[in-house]
Order: sequence, then C-alpha cells, then structure tokens
Amino acid sequence: MHRYIEALFKALFPSMKRETLLVALFAATLSAPVGLAAQAQDPATIGKLEALLYHIDRMYVDSVDDNKLVEKAIRGMLEELDPHSIYIPKDELEEVNEPLKGNFDGIGIQFNIVRDTIYVVDAIAGGPSERLGIRAGDRIITIEDQPVAGIGIRNSDVMDKLRGPKGTKVVVGIQRRGVKDLLDFTITRDKIPIYSIEASYMATPTVGYVKLSRFSATTGKELREALDKLHAEGMQDLILDLQGNGGGYLRSAIEVADEFLSDKRLIVYTEGRTTPRDNTYATSNGHFEKGRLVVLIDEGSASASEIVTGAIQDWDRGLVIGRRSFGKGLVQRPVMLPDGSAVRLTVSRYYTPSGRCIQKSYADGIEAYRRDRLERLRHGELTSLDSIHPADTARFFTMNKRVVYGGGGIMPDLFVPLDTTLSSEMFGKLVRKGTLNTFSLTYVDAHRTDLLDRYKNVDVFIKDFHIDDKFLDDLARAGEKDGIDADPEGMVRSKDLIELRSKALIARDLWDTSAYWQVINTDNPVDSSFRRALEALSDDTYERMGMARF
Repeated sequence: MHRYIEALFKALFPSMKRETLLVALFAATLSAPVGLAAQAQDPATIGKLEALLYHIDRMYVDSVDDNKLVEKAIRGMLEELDPHSIYIPKDELEEVNEPLKGNFDGIGIQFNIVRDTIYVVDAIAGGPSERLGIRAGDRIITIEDQPVAGIGIRNSDVMDKLRGPKGTKVVVGIQRRGVKDLLDFTITRDKIPIYSIEASYMATPTVGYVKLSRFSATTGKELREALDKLHAEGMQDLILDLQGNGGGYLRSAIEVADEFLSDKRLIVYTEGRTTPRDNTYATSNGHFEKGRLVVLIDEGSASASEIVTGAIQDWDRGLVIGRRSFGKGLVQRPVMLPDGSAVRLTVSRYYTPSGRCIQKSYADGIEAYRRDRLERLRHGELTSLDSIHPADTARFFTMNKRVVYGGGGIMPDLFVPLDTTLSSEMFGKLVRKGTLNTFSLTYVDAHRTDLLDRYKNVDVFIKDFHIDDKFLDDLARAGEKDGIDADPEGMVRSKDLIELRSKALIARDLWDTSAYWQVINTDNPVDSSFRRALEALSDDTYERMGMARF
C-alpha cells in the first residue's frame, strides 16, 4: 500500500521529495492544518507518519480497503487546494471526458424514458440510426430480443446496452405509431459527434446567432462551419450566446477568440508558480474579424467562456450583454495515476489581455464557493444592477480606455436582470420531475403529422402555434399523476414560462435543438438578453458604448 501511495503522489508532484509526499498524504487524510506542509523536512513528523501507516497496516481492528483509503486521501488533499482540482476515478474517466472529446461510440440517438419506455427524441444527423431511418417518436421495445419496456429501465441501463465499440452491431425492436408490427433494426455502432453548437440561425436578415454550449475538441471547426453558413445567408453582425456555457478546453477557447480578433492581438496569458507566463495571440485567419459582435453571458458562463468574453471585451471588439459571469480563472492539467484514474490539477491562472484574473475568491471554503450563485440570487445581484459592487482595486482598462473589472467574473457592458416573478414551486416540480418534458413529447407523438402539416417551418410555428388551456389542464393532471399536488395559483403565476418551455420542447421534437433556441429567444419572459442584443445592433448603443470598428 505504501509503495502504491508514494507512486501515486509522485505522479501528481514529480519534483516533490519523498518526505514531502508523505506529509502531504498525512495532512490530507487526517484533515491536518495546511501549516503542516511547512514541517515537511521535520524528521520527527515524518517518523510519526510512517509509524502511523505501519500500525494501521499491522494493527487496525478491521480490514482496510486500501483503494478507498487512497481515494479519500486524494480527495481530502485536493479539497485543501482549490475548488477545481478534482479526482476522477478510473470507471468515471471516460464519461467525464466524453463531452470534451467531441464524440463517443454508439448508435446515435437522443432519448428520454417516457412511461417506462425508451422514446427516441432525435436521431443524430449523420449517425447510424438516422441512416437506417430511425426517427423521433419511435419507441425502443427490445434490445437484442430482450424486452426493455415496462421493466423499470434507467438511463444508465440504456447507455450500457446501446453504446459499444465502433463497428459492433446491436439489434433493436422499434414500435412506430401507425405501424402494426414491431420493426427490427440492426444498427452498426459508429463514432457519434457531440456538438458544441446547439443552434445556428439568422435572427434577422442581417444578424446571425450562434448558441455555443461547451468548448470541446471540435468547437473551433464547428464554429467556422457555422460562420461560413451564416455568411452565405447574409450575416453582417453576430450574436454569440455563451449563457450557461461552463467551459472546456483552453485551446478551444483560444480558437474561438481567434475567429473574432485580428492578427497578433493578445487573447490570453497563463502563469503559475511553476509555469512561466505564456502569451497566446490571435492569427490572421479569423472568420469574423469584421462586423459587429455581441456576446451574451450569465452567471453560468465560466472558464473558457470567460476567456473568450474577456478577450473580446478588453479589445473592445464586441459588446458584452447579460449578467456577471461565474468567475473561474484557474487552468487545470490532467494527471494520470497508476491505476488509470486521474486528477485535474490546477497549474496556473489565466489572465485577460488587460491583465485581469477573473477567478472569484474561494477563501471561505468549497461549499461557500459552490453556493455563490444562490447567494447572488439571494442578495439581488441577478435582478438588480445596484446590488453588484465590484472592488475598486480590480479596475482595468480596455483598448479604448473603458473601465472593466476583474476578481470575480466578467462584468457585462450592459446588464440584463433575471425576472424571477414568474417562477413558482409548481413550475420547478414540473421541470425537476420531468413532467413538462415528458408531456410535451407525448403531445408531439399524438399530433406529429398534423403539426408538421400545419406548420411548414420553425418561423411559421413560432408565429402561429399557441399553447391552449386544454394543454395546460392536461399538463396539470399529468403532474398530479407524477405526485405533484395541484397548485392553480402556481400554474397561473408561471403560465407564460410554462407555455414558452412547452412550445420550445415541442419545436425541438418536431425539428431540432436549433428550433428550441429559436422559440426560447423569440419571446423569453424571464431573460431578455437576446432582445437587448438585437436592440443594441439596431440603435446607436454599439457605437455609444465605444466598441472598436474593424
């Protein structure tokens, strides 16, 4: 056990002396004060640690699971460092890395479990299921001739059965509305893309819109393709939506920022205790270096999103609209451990071109750090600009000498409050229990042909489709079946919000994820950031705020 632990810590800290490694392990396991590390060279301390480990092995009353002790030691030590240095067990590593890799091996469907049945929400474009003709609304009843409906199947069970190495085959039995017999499909698994861009469309005849949900290995390529498509459709200005984007690869953030900044402009620099300053500059290959740009951010925009936003803001390249971003300015590097597990270890901080480090404080501990967004809501920051008080000591200046702030996230140029008046406990339960999602899918399944006949495209659907009282009454009854108590007052209060979410879910099931965001953006009663962006591009706001023209 001792040799394994020592090897593990040497993998984490190859330059650390053996004595220091042992003390670090001891400090983590016993939650000793941070100051213990300063005693690393004290022979008496080292002797105590080695004696304790020896006696646990030889004398402890019960048998000890070495792996669990090691994992607890690692987790304990990392919690003493910062909130973003994390341990990833071997059996979770692939799942954690999957969204950032940009693909996985499988059959290529998005699914929900509706009334104990696997319901196909969408067949991913270009994937093996779509090529065979599997489509939204299909229900998977059997997998390899074994029933999977009505058995209490879980999401993890579905993925275990349908995912597998590229080139392997799986037989699924599908029930399709209007078809009497079960349809058997033999699907050859393939590489399935995980897209970073959820939506890309023309918001007006001249304004393009891109919703970027993560920064993965394929993000740069996806963005260039989206920009080319929008240019071909007449785009002159662009809204880049990074709301809720929690980040991803640093390299992908640099690629995205490079699409908007001209040659040799500093994008970001990183620096740490053992890593010297490393500057990264834009190239001359950007696909949108000219034209007006608006970036949307909120309290969920973090890390790579803040790198892109900070670079654009510091160079006055675009207007930032929304609410203060999350505030993650630490860079992690993956470190593989001997048993196949890994640690994402913070190795440096990143800084925007003006010199801002936007990492918020974690001096009050990890739990307080994680509650920060709830505290922002409680203190009124998400609903009122007057509740935000940036520190004067964190003042920096953009290229055009505008004041910007660091030390706790990116402050937008134009603040857009979050409207919390429509929220209710009833709406929260409908969302959390999956009732709203399931009911919308069921509604589409029952009316798909009629809906597609009446609404030829998303624009017509947005204009002419309306959620009626019968839909809302039936939704409330579905909620009662799911154990949600009737709450007429809550339904009335959240009526606009429920209608918007339902309409967006229906649009997604009829077309794609882009349709979902088109509906959400058109008339969002909670967050008007998108509408404010369109206004800023149609009046003199852009110029009045001092944005640079390229």
